[in-house]
Amino acid sequence: MSEQIPIKVIPEEKKPKTVPKKVTVKPADDADQQHYPIRSRIYVRAVKGAIENFRRFFGFIFLALFAVIPWLTYEGQQAILFDIPEQRFNLFAITLWPQDLTVLAYIFIVAAFALFFVTTFAGRVWCGFMCPQTTWVYMFIYFEELFEGNANKRIKLDQRKMDTDKFLRKSAKQISWILISLLTAMTFVGYFTPIRELFIAVTTLDTSFWAGFSVLFFAACTYGNAGWMREIMCIHMCPYARFQSAMFDKDTFTVAYDSTRGEGRGPRSRKATTEQLQAKGLGDCIDCNLCVQVCPTGIDIRNGLQYECINCGACVDACNGVMEKMGYSKGLISFTSEHELAGGTTKIFRPKLIGYAVVLLIMSGLLVADFMNRKPLDLDIIRDRNSLYRETNEGLIENVFTLKVLNKSQKTRTFNLSISGLTSHEWIGEQRVTVGGGEVLNLPISIATDAYNLEERVTKIYFTVSTTDNDGELISIEEPAKFLYR
Repeated sequence: MSEQIPIKVIPEEKKPKTVPKKVTVKPADDADQQHYPIRSRIYVRAVKGAIENFRRFFGFIFLALFAVIPWLTYEGQQAILFDIPEQRFNLFAITLWPQDLTVLAYIFIVAAFALFFVTTFAGRVWCGFMCPQTTWVYMFIYFEELFEGNANKRIKLDQRKMDTDKFLRKSAKQISWILISLLTAMTFVGYFTPIRELFIAVTTLDTSFWAGFSVLFFAACTYGNAGWMREIMCIHMCPYARFQSAMFDKDTFTVAYDSTRGEGRGPRSRKATTEQLQAKGLGDCIDCNLCVQVCPTGIDIRNGLQYECINCGACVDACNGVMEKMGYSKGLISFTSEHELAGGTTKIFRPKLIGYAVVLLIMSGLLVADFMNRKPLDLDIIRDRNSLYRETNEGLIENVFTLKVLNKSQKTRTFNLSISGLTSHEWIGEQRVTVGGGEVLNLPISIATDAYNLEERVTKIYFTVSTTDNDGELISIEEPAKFLYR
């Protein structure tokens, strides 16, 4: 470097002594103490508009599917049942076992890349329109408005001292929240245990420990998350809010405020002319703060893109309503991209989005191929651990096995069993068995052969299980095993 940093030389005798002193700390004021301000309650204001109607319709469809799916039956059994104790997942005609780990892995990978693709294209629309947290929060707010009134009335109600009217309103709200939480928990647990038996057991207070504990636990979670924590879940606890920025680019559609058109802000008369507004330096934003009042996370979208924004579009509907009343064009707040706000055009087909789409299609294809090639049966072979082999009274060498025949379909099937690899042998046990849908049959059998047929101490053999599918075609699998001697 051409420039040299100047150095000030302090003589040794002039150096200050580093003697520790007693420091008196003055008490800080309230502003200094609140490095993390105490959370103020958000009174979400109701809004009407096209986006809000779509979100409610979408939420209703989601709730209906969530509530109805566990009650569906297929072949006399619950159609969707994730039976963890039995280690099997029933999905209509398909039963997934621990051996089907690849199928579950493909499902999770497809879901992940679908989320990446949608987020890159349209921002956090999952959070605003499909996330259970958002859906249940709005449901709780609906009952809050039903018993306590709109946002302004709720504010005044909370500021009042407790009286009979306030007590009744608060009690009705809490009872409705608790009932929704219990129904939600019972429905959710019904995906993991037979739901008809669960509802009867809960209503008669005759549940098992784990079923009762699960219902109470998830009811408490629903009540706390949707009733009290609300935006805390989205802002501080949800990891999606943290890594979403890695998927955003300047062409991602997000809820954004057009500052070029809106600034400067300020109130004005509806009859004010364009020349009068320009003379005062006013844009289209009348600074009504409705966009803040309807936001479920309490942010001001006019401050730019923020990770707290869940892309629910409530501020879009609120602002469009105000613009319509003022006689201005809509779209001051809208779903748009950074390029459009800067006066450019949005590039839909871009490398990142195409890359996510390609990977999503490939993984979806692998998932479909795995389902198509999946056979409705499986076989596990367990050797007898007490003895490697034994000699029968007839002088034959006998090995004992336990065959676990898995019926992965939801229909009762008949399976034929056979063995290959020995020139001649005797099968001791059943060779034709019937297994119910989604069940496992433990079949003990023995294989005996003459010692003269065994040229080695370990002979590789193959067990074959076969059946026919719905079209009458033969389906079979073959599993290796070892026949031991000496």
